[in-house]
Amino acid sequence: MDSLGKARLLAVLVPAALLGGAYVAQYSFGLPPCEMCWWQRYPHFAALGIAGLSFVIQPARVWVALAGFAIITSGFIGGFHAGVEYGWWEGITGCSTLPSSVDVMNVSAAPLIRCDVAPWTLFGVSLAGFNFLISCTAGAAIVALAAYRK
Repeated sequence: MDSLGKARLLAVLVPAALLGGAYVAQYSFGLPPCEMCWWQRYPHFAALGIAGLSFVIQPARVWVALAGFAIITSGFIGGFHAGVEYGWWEGITGCSTLPSSVDVMNVSAAPLIRCDVAPWTLFGVSLAGFNFLISCTAGAAIVALAAYRK
């Protein structure tokens, strides 16, 4: 398989695997996403669509590279979110603060999902942290492979 084929395969598999993992965590393990978790999913959705275009529209290298940049974008959002979870900096959304008692009375039965609390960690790394690590390294590899020419 040439470098473009490898990049194309990664551009589809990486966001599909990360989105699949997010949905397994959500629906199988009861970890509903916060607002910032959703922000991380959107570039992966875009990456899947853009990577799909690389199979039908030329030049494929451009589409694969764009998919790689979308994956890296999700990784940077994940890195920011992980920093919020670890308390390195404050988040920019309302999901990083506790609601007032008035807000609690007006909220429906929907659970309050905090952005500044990691619902799950492995070796001290949250899901957002893993997204950062995987997306940035895989995204960079995709862009590099797409740029490589024989």
